[in-house]
Order: sequence, then structure tokens, then C-alpha cells
Amino acid sequence: MKPSANDGCPETPGSPYLTTAELAALLRTNPETVRYWRHVGYGPFGLKVGRHVLYARADVDAWIAKRHAEAEQGWEQA
Repeated sequence: MKPSANDGCPETPGSPYLTTAELAALLRTNPETVRYWRHVGYGPFGLKVGRHVLYARADVDAWIAKRHAEAEQGWEQA
């Protein structure tokens, strides 16, 4: 396992959890943006484990689906 350059947490292929850096890569955004979202209460639930934050893939998928549904609903109302 190699450490992630952005948060120092080891990446584990096939893990049910994503690191901040992995979530940022998935969403094509900066890890600092993900950290900010967590700070303001936006984004998927993050579980603090020691000094690291992990995001369950199921929570991430649910959050993305919710955002997608909200976006579609917004288009229908326009």
C-alpha cells in the first residue's frame, strides 16, 4: 500500500471506505474542497478515524444519487 499524497492515509483497493483524496478524485475536485464541505456540513458523511476522515462508499453513492435527483428536479421546475 502506498500512502496518499494528500492525507497520509493508506489507500486500500477494494476497501468499503474512501479517503479524502480518493473522494476528491472521484468527484473531480480538490481535497481541500472536500475538507471545506465537511466543515460546513455539506457532502457525504465522513467518519473520523484517528487523524483521518473516511467516507463509506455507500454514503458517497447515496449522496451523489441525492444530488443527482435534486439537479433533475431543478431542471424540471425551470
